Amino acid sequence: MASERKKILLRLDPAVHDALARWASDELRSTNAQIEFLLRRALGDAGRLPREAQRMRGPGRPRLNEDDDENDES
Repeated sequence: MASERKKILLRLDPAVHDALARWASDELRSTNAQIEFLLRRALGDAGRLPREAQRMRGPGRPRLNEDDDENDES
């Protein structure tokens, strides 16, 4: 069962947002997913990422069938 995601309002300098959006695009993530990725990395580096935090989905489009990850031999 997936837990509800928290919604927050984030104000960014337009130049920072544009750079973040370009970086996210380069890594096939949404801007929101890129922010979460960076926050998780910072929390992990600081030793503050909660153990109960669910794993983040990898970059790119989600697969049609979640079982494809386990059966992918490429």
